[in-house]
Amino acid sequence: MSVELRQVHDSDLPVFFRQMNDPESLTMAAFTPEDPTDRAAFDTRWSRMRSSPDVVIRTVLADGDVVGSAGVYGVPGEREVTYWVDRAYWGKGIATQALRALLAEVPERPLYARAASDNAGSLRVLEKCGFRVVATATGYAAARGAEIEEKVLMLEG
Repeated sequence: MSVELRQVHDSDLPVFFRQMNDPESLTMAAFTPEDPTDRAAFDTRWSRMRSSPDVVIRTVLADGDVVGSAGVYGVPGEREVTYWVDRAYWGKGIATQALRALLAEVPERPLYARAASDNAGSLRVLEKCGFRVVATATGYAAARGAEIEEKVLMLEG
């Protein structure tokens, strides 16, 4: 499957909104907006990300279809990667290919990532891309309505 990144288009946003409201995806991602069904909050967040010079946000395409997003955000020295791939495409290597493409586009290091400790798929993607677990923390996971354990990972230069 051919995976590529491109700038986010307005027409991608309804796809992202639908993806963010898949119950299984929300549970796995864990650290989500308090109310993922709030379209106004979603639109505000995406508008802010797309207009910020400190955020690199891309649409993930698989064989030309919009299947998710990937980005880097935060202050220098503490920047984090994030990605979301439609559940229908899990287990096909798309997230790994997308993250590798993003890391090639954003060469600054270190970069960090966080994933729920039980999100084996996401942890595997990050480790395949060179991230290593550097800490374990707890945080409130809105999608689960509870404090959960998360892994903090780092990619060094």
